[in-house]
Amino acid sequence: MNNNSVIVRIEKSGNRYNAWDSDGTKWTHDITTGARKKAYNNGTALERRVNKSGNRYWWAVPMDVYEATTTPAMPDMSSVDVPTDHAEVLNFIHSSYTLKPRGLMMNELKWKYLVRSAVRGKNIMMTGPAGCGKTMAAKSLVNCLDRPDFYFNLGATQDPRATLIGNVHFEKKSGTYFSESVFVKAIQTPNAVILLDELSRAHPDAWNILMTVLDYGQRYLRLDEADGQETIKVADGVTFVATANIGNEYTSTRVMDKALMDRFTIVEMDVLSENEENELLTYMFPHVDSTVLGNVAKIASLTRSESNSDTARVGSGISTRTTVELAGLLFDGFTLPEAAEVSIYPQYDSAGGVDSERTFVKQIVQKFCDDGSSEDLFNEEEVLEATEA
Repeated sequence: MNNNSVIVRIEKSGNRYNAWDSDGTKWTHDITTGARKKAYNNGTALERRVNKSGNRYWWAVPMDVYEATTTPAMPDMSSVDVPTDHAEVLNFIHSSYTLKPRGLMMNELKWKYLVRSAVRGKNIMMTGPAGCGKTMAAKSLVNCLDRPDFYFNLGATQDPRATLIGNVHFEKKSGTYFSESVFVKAIQTPNAVILLDELSRAHPDAWNILMTVLDYGQRYLRLDEADGQETIKVADGVTFVATANIGNEYTSTRVMDKALMDRFTIVEMDVLSENEENELLTYMFPHVDSTVLGNVAKIASLTRSESNSDTARVGSGISTRTTVELAGLLFDGFTLPEAAEVSIYPQYDSAGGVDSERTFVKQIVQKFCDDGSSEDLFNEEEVLEATEA
């Protein structure tokens, strides 16, 4: 094993697969979900290696390779050490900034507020523009707390009752029976952190079901489909963390119920500044030319400033999710014009020719293309219209 090698085993916590090394250090956020789940199902460990280009990757190895590195026992995830003494809680909250991953661009005050809300068992709602890091912040919170955690994407579910309560099934031998959902199990897990992703996109039926669950004075879920309409109490220490896009600009979201909103402590994610965007991209893609990454940050910053102006020529700025995707394309050998063509331009309307949102964004990108390919940024029709103008 070389100096850069780390060997981890996978532990299942709730519906999440966490990675631990023999010293008790958590590596979950460094490994893709698919790799962790596959290793867990196959009964293998994962070893971090470095290829000839200096890039790190994770490779499946037999469990005895991991066991050879074991000296202390693995942390017991069946019982979580949650600080209860006030002095301990204060110390945990105000030293928690060291637990924030470098890839999460969130200022110290808001991170501590997020951690404090979770430690105190608050329902937390992460708000902010699409692609600004809300889900990443919520998952980072889960990692730093080391509590059992469960993930539910409410924006993608077509049947909220099945997702949050369960289903009634029929079998010839046993007849009709009720099968509880994973959510029912989750809320009965003490000290669990339950992530409700894209709550603003959820069906109103989901909101109605969650009303009593999230209410600090009630904290229960009624299983209407079960025999006798059983009532399930939310376990002690359970924290709900929701993400939501709120505002008229999000056409795929619904106007959230005021009563539901009042059940949450709001933590608003900030749009990154140009310097913060550049810092994030440089951290994530250290092998990409720093000047080009700086240009990506400038392009994003210009579109965001324009979208907030009184005479905005674009409806929304480029999100951090998009800049990360664009930087990934640069890492894979695409040029800036090529990366913009496939990752940025499709997000903007091309109606209106030279006056369209897409043409305006192309003009911004063109300012930062010095590789001789900028002349291809506009199609023949757009060039003709621009000449005639």
